[in-house]
Amino acid sequence: MDSSVVDVWNAAAANPFVPTVGKDSQFTVGFLLVLIGISLGAIFTLGRSLLNVPLLGIPASLALAFGAVYMFCAVGVYV
Repeated sequence: MDSSVVDVWNAAAANPFVPTVGKDSQFTVGFLLVLIGISLGAIFTLGRSLLNVPLLGIPASLALAFGAVYMFCAVGVYV
């Protein structure tokens, strides 16, 4: 095995990965993101205009997407 791979392995072992959102709070964060996404989506559908697409539509879709991934991870379905 190449010595540089061993060096990288040892350096990674000394500095473990710590996620921004911990395992205990993934369900809460995911649930809040899904609720925010549904709320913004509902507001967007009530008053559709070209101005509301970047203000409400895009944040709603991003909140739903990230919320769904966090909810999947929180219940044990890894993506």
